[in-house]
Amino acid sequence: MIISRTPFRVSFFGGGTDYPAWISAHGGAVLSTSIDKYCYLTARKLPPFFEYRSRIVYSNIELVKENRDIEHPAVRGILDYLKITDGVEIHHHADLPSRTGLGSSSSFAVGLLHALHALEHRMADKTTLAREAIHVEQEVLKENVGCQDQVIASFGGFCRIDFAKTGGFQVAPLTLSTERVRELENHLLLYFTGFSRIASIIVKEQLERIKDTQSELSRMREMVDEASGILMAKGPLAPFGKLLDESWQLKRKLSSKVSSPAIDDIYEAARSAGALGGKLLGAGGGGFMLIFAEPKNHARIRERLKHLTRIPVNFENEGSRIMVYQPDAVYESPVVGGL
Repeated sequence: MIISRTPFRVSFFGGGTDYPAWISAHGGAVLSTSIDKYCYLTARKLPPFFEYRSRIVYSNIELVKENRDIEHPAVRGILDYLKITDGVEIHHHADLPSRTGLGSSSSFAVGLLHALHALEHRMADKTTLAREAIHVEQEVLKENVGCQDQVIASFGGFCRIDFAKTGGFQVAPLTLSTERVRELENHLLLYFTGFSRIASIIVKEQLERIKDTQSELSRMREMVDEASGILMAKGPLAPFGKLLDESWQLKRKLSSKVSSPAIDDIYEAARSAGALGGKLLGAGGGGFMLIFAEPKNHARIRERLKHLTRIPVNFENEGSRIMVYQPDAVYESPVVGGL
């Protein structure tokens, strides 16, 4: 039995500059952190005592005889990519729902790759996990996804990630004191808007409009430098919140599907109660909204948004981990025609 634990993420700045179409022409950068909410994958070799060959358990339960019969695209794609043909049992559990802007699909891909490598007695390093997850999501599954989610899920921590035009990436943890990190955490509120969405649909329009939104994306890339500077300078954090507001206004211009009247109402309610800034996480369209405000204003904001579910959020530093490694027993299949 193998159990992997892979964090979800909160992206602050630079989202949109981590898509291959932008990276290949301009390079990209993001400021992002993993959080203490996780995706758990368990994997084991399935003993040959059942009518089915593999069992896949998530929001659905699949009992299949061949990998090609698996309906879950990421499970099928990753098993094929790793050339695993033995019967397996895979279970998925998560602290938060999918399709909500926290990078859950990439956390799933990283976590499953990690677990299946371990099942095959390979301990994959963080760079390998990130690169393989990017390849699977972009090239095998043909999803409209960027590159930051796979990297932060693999490495963990509060990081700046730079993407080179040539396709490489560099992860640089922000060297902040524990007190500074806690100060930032204490300014943040995370709310579920009540709307789920399929990020790939929203991103499709965004990618089609890249040539028309170059100024917005270039400015969003610059904000990674500015935000890092604000945090490292150890001064007041209010400019960080105001920068988030500017970023959100730019992000709304990338696609008509990023926001909606209902989402705008939530954001403006928070602002009227004292929030300095915020943003929808991920591609937009729904999911989780991050609010930045001075702690003294949190009570008012919570009262205004009391109809929404609030999630406590703290940063984490470990990235994807193998929590349990207990290699399975080896079973010998019967020989056809034997006694």
